[in-house]
Amino acid sequence: MTDSSKNNGGDSLDRRIAEAQAKHDRGISRAEGAAESRGWAVGIEFVGAVLVLGFAGWALDNWSGAGTRPWGMIVCMVLGFAAGTRRAMQTSRQFDTDPGNDV
Repeated sequence: MTDSSKNNGGDSLDRRIAEAQAKHDRGISRAEGAAESRGWAVGIEFVGAVLVLGFAGWALDNWSGAGTRPWGMIVCMVLGFAAGTRRAMQTSRQFDTDPGNDV
């Protein structure tokens, strides 16, 4: 192989990498992508808190034999909603005070 063919292959690779990065970015900046992923994380944490505590309440009602049905699940769902809201507010506050957010 000659040096000129190596250079052409490298140029072709650089061009293909640039095209792939352009397709990957989908027209949004990295800061916007970070904000989007952080938003998804907040939503998943919120839903997770509600589901985990709801399941704990359901388990308490069904397996404890304490005769709390359905109040254990209702109380735990409300606590899960409160915990999820509190966590979402904390994460949003951290995101708002982060100086690296220039979206």
